[in-house]
Amino acid sequence: MQHSTHHSTAADPVVPPSPNAASATKALGDESLAPQKTRIMGRISYFLAWFGGCVSIGTFTMGSSVVGTLNLIQATLAIAIGCFVIGIALAINGAAGYKYGIPFMVQARSAFGFAGTRLPGLVRAVPAVVWYGFQSWIGAGALNMVSATLFGFDNLVFYFISFQLLQVGLSVMGFQGIKWLENVGSAFILASLVYMFYSTVQRYGDVLSANLLTMEGSWGLPFWGATMLFLGIYSTMMLNVGDYAREHKHGTGPGLLTTIYAMSILPCTLFMGLIGFMVSEATGTADPIQVFANAVDNTPLLMTTLLFIAFAQVTTNVLNNVVPPTYVLMDVFRLKFRTANVIVGLLAFATFPWKLVQPDSAAGLQLFVQTYSAFLGPIFAVLVVDYYLIRRRTLDLDKLYDENGPYRGVNVAALIATGVGIAAALTFSAVSWYASLIPAGLTYYVLMQYWLPCQRFRQ
Repeated sequence: MQHSTHHSTAADPVVPPSPNAASATKALGDESLAPQKTRIMGRISYFLAWFGGCVSIGTFTMGSSVVGTLNLIQATLAIAIGCFVIGIALAINGAAGYKYGIPFMVQARSAFGFAGTRLPGLVRAVPAVVWYGFQSWIGAGALNMVSATLFGFDNLVFYFISFQLLQVGLSVMGFQGIKWLENVGSAFILASLVYMFYSTVQRYGDVLSANLLTMEGSWGLPFWGATMLFLGIYSTMMLNVGDYAREHKHGTGPGLLTTIYAMSILPCTLFMGLIGFMVSEATGTADPIQVFANAVDNTPLLMTTLLFIAFAQVTTNVLNNVVPPTYVLMDVFRLKFRTANVIVGLLAFATFPWKLVQPDSAAGLQLFVQTYSAFLGPIFAVLVVDYYLIRRRTLDLDKLYDENGPYRGVNVAALIATGVGIAAALTFSAVSWYASLIPAGLTYYVLMQYWLPCQRFRQ
């Protein structure tokens, strides 16, 4: 069969699916690894999906974790810088998925090989499943507090199991269900956050102005480490942004896409990070549920706020923590979308999420983010170098779906480069993601240019 490489121009952004790839339909819950034909998200819908998906309860906890090292201005700037780095990174690595309609697991084949993609797939899937379990535990805690206050029924385990089963049911609906959930949820989420921010300032304003503005803080490594913590919450999504970009309709340029990503992530991250930061500074607690309970002193409003937490976990989990590992299981074990989805939901039970954040400390979650960022940064660098410098933004879809073609097996260059990046990241663990990029990207580029065993992947 003749292999065809499609060159795209600015006026011709649509890449037709390869004849080798099965056709991709868009019925409810019908997700496929084939190139996406039917795109269901316009710009506003795509913006709202990211907006709703960014309400990570971990952001409160990251805010809590920088108390004592940064003052209020430094914390605000660290969050803003982290968000703009994320926006640029998402636009850069999402370009292949957006242009060709392919998911992350297919995009990674040109760099890692068909068998080699299991490494980036599993590295992406593990933090997603842990976050899934952690956020479900937080959501269940919020529902349990509402139930205990209003009805006297206090059973966290019951709510954890029920909440998890509810999310599995919603995520089985696929992107059609996700689009509906995120678009409806975004307005409620923003209104709740604005109110909580206002409550926090009203309640603790005097203490905060005395402590946070007069504190000297640091503009050195702790500051850049803080930007990486807020960035690290989303470093998982930087790898598999193609899974979402393939659902966005054609016609949005890279500059506008960067703006959509950065500006959808910034408001929630800023509000949530600063609320966590301020309440922890004033009360000394890092547990997100307690943070909320402290910030709101009116029972009906507290109940609404706690329901918001539970709702926010659903919108975030379904988009960020269910789809990526589901696609990995589909690729590695040849499973159907729904089957893989249910397995991911069951795996989240086994993550012991209550261990990550204790009432007095968010150190467990901070260490978790620093560690997985050390593994995700190098893979991100390899994917970007592969698409922009090695492939010159032109992919051959037939080869990406041909298990016996030039991308069969494992590309050792990508594995070596990832290993070099991980070593650099762990050496500078406070800024692990940043530290990994140049060593991993440079190693991959040099090996692909000059090392003979990799030349098959350059075809």
